[in-house]
Amino acid sequence: MPVSLKHLESELKRVLRPEQFSDYCPNGLQVQGRSEVLKIVSGVTACQGLISAAADVDADVLLVHHGYFWRGEEQPITGIKKSRIAALLQSGISLIAYHLPLDVHAEFGNNVQLAKVLGFDIEGELGKQNNHPIGLTGSTSKNLNFATMHDLLTSKLGRKPLAIEGGSEQIQSVAWCTGAAQNYIELAVEAGVDAYITGEVSEPTVHIARESGLHFFSAGHHATERYGVQALGAYLANMFDIEHEFIDIDNPV
Repeated sequence: MPVSLKHLESELKRVLRPEQFSDYCPNGLQVQGRSEVLKIVSGVTACQGLISAAADVDADVLLVHHGYFWRGEEQPITGIKKSRIAALLQSGISLIAYHLPLDVHAEFGNNVQLAKVLGFDIEGELGKQNNHPIGLTGSTSKNLNFATMHDLLTSKLGRKPLAIEGGSEQIQSVAWCTGAAQNYIELAVEAGVDAYITGEVSEPTVHIARESGLHFFSAGHHATERYGVQALGAYLANMFDIEHEFIDIDNPV
């Protein structure tokens, strides 16, 4: 049996608490489609390729981490934005996007889910935003050094990280924050961990890593943020007895 779009929205608001965040974009329903939902497709970013793939499998809802209407972007619905929204409206697919609330959620969050994928034990927090931990700290029971951590990330995430070698012979303590969190490297240095993992890298990041002796791994914005939306989609499918499919539109960044 289908679930109503309103019921689905209400459950997402209950679980993710978007009202607690001052975000860079609206969280929740961004484009309204059919009123009843039998199938959810989840993905990282609501690009044209993902919309087309969702329409091909008859999705009713597209659930993503990166949606539309970001702070500071041009407001007119023209060009690429117009094409994407037109495709959603023509196919009757609702677009639901959750950004920071999905990053930091204690069960479905990108940071928590990345820890599961990599086998890290969560032990603490790395910084706060909106009174929520923006990143996490923890440890690994695996016998890891710089080379084997590089191999672990490559194997689990399917992408070779950009890596800067630090000073510790063994990596036991780790901090991580998915996506574009390279600026939190100084928090990782202050935390005294052996390694810091995030999605992206900037020019100053390399110097901070080298001068602090911290192992640094830029493992990919897309690659590190594939897991929260999958976990959330699976939760909704199980709760409402509907179908869920994750579709990965590869992105090397």
